[in-house]
Parts: sequence; structure tokens; C-alpha cells
Amino acid sequence: MHVEATTASPLESEADTIAVGAFEGERVPRGAGAAILEALLESGEAKTTLGKLAVAHADRRRFILVGMGPRERFDAESARVAAAAAHARAAELGTEALCWQLPDNASDAVAAGLVEGTLLRAYRFDRYKSEPHQSGVERLIVSARRDLTEPVRVAALVTQAQNRARDLGNAPANHMTPLALAAYARELAVRHPSLSVTVLDERAIREAGMGAFAAVAQGSASDAQLIRLDYQGPSSATAPLLALVGKGITFDSGGLSLKPPQSMVEMKFDMAGGAAVIEAIAALAELDAPVRVRGVVGATENLPGGRAIKPGDIVTALDGTTIEINNTDAEGRLVLADCLSYVRQEGCDRIVDVATLTIIDAALGSTYAGVMSNDDQWAKQVVDCGERSGELVWRMPLHEDYAEMVKGRYAQLTNRTERREAMPVTAAEFLRHFVGETPWAHLDIAGTAYDVPRPYFVGKGATGFGVRLLVELARGLTG
Repeated sequence: MHVEATTASPLESEADTIAVGAFEGERVPRGAGAAILEALLESGEAKTTLGKLAVAHADRRRFILVGMGPRERFDAESARVAAAAAHARAAELGTEALCWQLPDNASDAVAAGLVEGTLLRAYRFDRYKSEPHQSGVERLIVSARRDLTEPVRVAALVTQAQNRARDLGNAPANHMTPLALAAYARELAVRHPSLSVTVLDERAIREAGMGAFAAVAQGSASDAQLIRLDYQGPSSATAPLLALVGKGITFDSGGLSLKPPQSMVEMKFDMAGGAAVIEAIAALAELDAPVRVRGVVGATENLPGGRAIKPGDIVTALDGTTIEINNTDAEGRLVLADCLSYVRQEGCDRIVDVATLTIIDAALGSTYAGVMSNDDQWAKQVVDCGERSGELVWRMPLHEDYAEMVKGRYAQLTNRTERREAMPVTAAEFLRHFVGETPWAHLDIAGTAYDVPRPYFVGKGATGFGVRLLVELARGLTG
């Protein structure tokens, strides 16, 4: 979908359908179609409740009157919900070009929300369907009295990256293998000269001393890949180096600690963190953001092959830490441990890791991802960026009691505590061991990565959670 901003009025645009917002207790904004839209409100056919719709025809155009709720409560998330509703109706009406009339005094964030809600709602994963979905809407125009070219451009590029992350997550595991994910990253580097990609295969991973990562990989016939992406934007020489680390388990059977069959079908989504890291960096390259970012994705399958790790095995991580394998289904933290050590050794000023790691959704559902951090200021930056991007995170505690729980009986650490409690924070304490004093934040996105009930996510599947947040975070770290 082509997205643009204009300072021309909606009627001066080439749109065949115009979306206009109606706030609770307010009249319809002045302009074309105002009289007929006001009549819809007065008759009760149209409502101001958020997401409620009514359609009218005037001046040879279709008008969609969209309920916006109370103005004082209308924010970027409300804009996403309203935009999703308007897109769905516009598509039903055969719209080719949809123009949103930005409400008076609306912020840049609201304009971005209209773009995000539209593009997210228009997404479908149908590459394996005989008749791919046709949304119909080919062009989105945001009309405002001021120039919104830049916020609209940024919102479109970042949301398109989020949708690409959804493609990566939704792809079946027999196609989206570790090798395929690495090949995709290489293709990104070809398209973006400011982005370089280096890949270590399983042999190189093992020879480098990443015994935890290699242990997870050894049960699969598919070669593991450590995917490194380096982006250096213009005028970024003095910018802090941000390391983004993503869990890229392209399929997680649980290994010998096999998962229940009814939930295993979802385990192609276990690489959602890696997908978010890859596409966030791609978006930064497309934006020519003046930042420095190093991304590392540990990509492998966790399968119960003949060489698979066993409960009770002890492995040695890249930094020399010995780890007792208590449960082979706690594999993500093993891969992340070596990836975190790797980015520390390679140099970085800040670290964020992103992973579908635990049952964090038992506490936070699908509204918030969990964040755990060793640095209060860095944690606050992550939380604030979540608020601004609309990808919300809630800080969870770290404590020496939790750190004590991940100490091993026979090795320095165990990958799964014997006490089945505080799983998200004990997993974070495990990871904390490998970051040292570097400011670090761990995002557990298990509840937000897929099958999230939001008006702008159609059906089940990957959400691309983390792309918008990571881009917002990185863009705040300029030199």
C-alpha cells in the first residue's frame, strides 16, 4: 500500500473514500460532506463510540464517519483502532484510495497511529493460498493542515518492517529454517549498503566456544546460524553502540523434554524475537537513522534427535560458565547466553534482548511484554519507548533471591530452577549473568508475539511485536 501525507483538503486528494472522525459531544468537522455526516449523527445511525462506523455519499465520494470516543482519551492506540475499523469498511466498499482527514489539533503520534492501524489491519499471510487476499485499498492519504510528511513516512516504513517480521514468524518451520533466516538477512544487506551481515555456521559456533548454543543445536539436522547485522547510519560515529539480541528458535519441540502436542503447532513462532531484531535494523537502515546498532540472532531448531542434549548434561558457555541442563525445553536462554556474551566481547554500550522465553503471559497477558533490567535508567528508556511506540512493556523485578535460584547443583548455573515459580524473573537472572555491568534489558514477549486479540490484527498469527519499540529506542540514542 502506498502511503503519503498532504496539506490539501480531502476533496482535493485523489481519494475515492474519505474517513472523518467524530468525537463524543462534538459536531462533525467542517468541510465536504459535513452536513450529511452530521445528519447521520443526529439520526442515531452513526455513533461516536470508538470504532463505530457509518457510510454516506456526497460530492461524488464515499464518506466513512468513524467514532473516536471522548477527545480527551483519544491517543495513538485509539487511532490504530479507528483506522483498522475504517480500513475494513473501506475494503468492503471497494475503495482504492482512502484519505483520512486528521482531526483538528491531533498530534503527530495520532497521525502515525492512523497509518499503523491501516497497514497492520491490511496485512494477510496468504502466500500458500491458491487465491491470495486482495484488500483493495492501494493508497492511503493523510490530510492535515500542517506538513506531516516525515511522521507519516516513518510510520509507514516501520509498520511495513513490522509486517515483514510477521511474515517471518508466520512462515512454516520447514521453510523458515535457520539457513533460510540467515539467507534472508543477507538479502537485506544487498538492498541496504549501510547494513552488513556476517553469519557463523554451526561448526564456527562450536569452534568459537559457544557450548550452550551448540548444545541446543545438536539435536537438529538443520545447521544452526549465528546471524550478525551491523548498521552504522550517517553522522553516527559518536552515537552509543546498541546491541539487539534476538532468540531465533525456528521450531521448538522442547527437545527431549517434549512439549504437549496440542501446543507444539505454535512453536514456529519461537523465533519472533529474532524476527523483530532483523526487521527493526532493516527499518533503521531504510530510515537512514543516525545511529549505530549491532544485531545478533541465534537461529536453530530444538529437536529430540539422536544427538540431542539430555536432562542432566553440563555444557560450557562462551564466557566459561558451566550450565546444568535441568530441562531441554528451557533452550532459549542457553542460546541467548552465548549471544549476549558474544555482543559483550564484540563491544557495545547498551544491550536489549528480545525473546519468547517464558510464561510471562500468565502475569501480563497479551497487553504488556515483560522487561527486566540491571539498570534503572535504561529500563525507564525502554518502558518510555514502549509507551511512545504503542508496544507496551511492564518492568518486573530482579532480586538476589531469584539469582540464587538459578545456581546449579553440579554446575555454576542451571537452565531451569528446581522450584517451579517466578519463571520469567529467574530466566532473566540467568541471562543477567552473561551481560556483566553493561546496561541491559530483557524483553519477554511470549504473550505479545502471536495470537493477540487487537482490532488491527486479523485472525491469529505473528504480530511483529518489538519492531516499533526497538526502532523508537535506537532512534533515541543519537550521538
